[in-house]
Amino acid sequence: MSIDAKTSDAKTSATPLQRTPLHALHLALDARMAPFAGYDMPLNYPTGVLKEHRHTRAAAGLFDVSHMGQIILRPKSGGMADAARAIERLVPADILGLAPGRQRYTFLTNDSGGILDDLMVSNRSDHYLLVVNAACKAQDLALLQDGLERDCNVEQLDRALIALQGPKAESALARLSPDCAGMQFMDVRELTILGTECVVARSGYTGEDGFEISLPADVAREIAEGLLENPDVAPAGLAARDTLRLEAGLCLYGADIDTATAPAMAGLSWAIPAARRQGPRTGGFPGARIILEELDRGAASRRVALAPETRTPVRAGAPLFAEESGGTPLGHVTSGGFGPSVDRPIAMGYVPTALSAPGTVLFAEVRGRRLPVAVATFPFVEHQYKRA
Repeated sequence: MSIDAKTSDAKTSATPLQRTPLHALHLALDARMAPFAGYDMPLNYPTGVLKEHRHTRAAAGLFDVSHMGQIILRPKSGGMADAARAIERLVPADILGLAPGRQRYTFLTNDSGGILDDLMVSNRSDHYLLVVNAACKAQDLALLQDGLERDCNVEQLDRALIALQGPKAESALARLSPDCAGMQFMDVRELTILGTECVVARSGYTGEDGFEISLPADVAREIAEGLLENPDVAPAGLAARDTLRLEAGLCLYGADIDTATAPAMAGLSWAIPAARRQGPRTGGFPGARIILEELDRGAASRRVALAPETRTPVRAGAPLFAEESGGTPLGHVTSGGFGPSVDRPIAMGYVPTALSAPGTVLFAEVRGRRLPVAVATFPFVEHQYKRA
């Protein structure tokens, strides 16, 4: 995970777009650029979204995710346990139990039990590294500074971030940094790549094996081009990243989860471990009572996988009905499109829990017509993470 921002940004038309350290490389590769979370980002390259998607599934795709926020939390006392306990005041994850060299998915919550942002937290032995969504990073930084200033020094990093994803990601990175081969899913290490020390996590947001590489901005292009010299590696844009994560059943912040979404209804209960549900460290984060009560009793609605039964894609915003005609909407689609790996339309959305069982047939309204969609199971494409 790493976790991404909204799929569009209408507000950017009034203000200059920011550029990532790889902007010139995208232009040199003839990328189709588009506004995204305040940045001028590559939507796709000349080969097209379909080929970028399929190349990532078959070999390795290289994504620029430098627009995302990277934030360091360093304990003022020098004790990592002090910083962990402080972070747990803001997130429902077990940060105290996060071992050095490992990372964990979690989310910032609000007082009403909604999700302010989802993020990754890495234990770097003497500090924690957070990777947050681009559209939320200013808000997140302010929240962390306000909530943790007593215990941690909070610093936003100005670094590039690239994601190398796919079954040949390991072999491609190993040519430049052989030690990456010993890493497992969610490991985080400092590796030397073309003479530069980089922070590398074995993770990503495509469902494939791969790596996310945090590196100094001034060497980002050199290292990206070094990876692209390998014929197994091809550049991939945000459009392919979106279809890949949808096939993997992964949430997009601002679409599938937001401030009105509780973890249980989003299917993210697994990210709240037993240590934060019972015992001396129960709760303590914003909205804890609401969130934990819903975990116990069950959510009234659920995020579900949806398999349209026609070849017409069902897009975000489409209302869902129980019947082919009449009635009122009972839910809605939050993400949808064509899944290149499964060669059919796929989607996800929210429905009442009573109608969330796999096989349940609902109807999505598309351009005035109601089309049948069946509740399916996540993921549409099995995850390929490297585990021990």
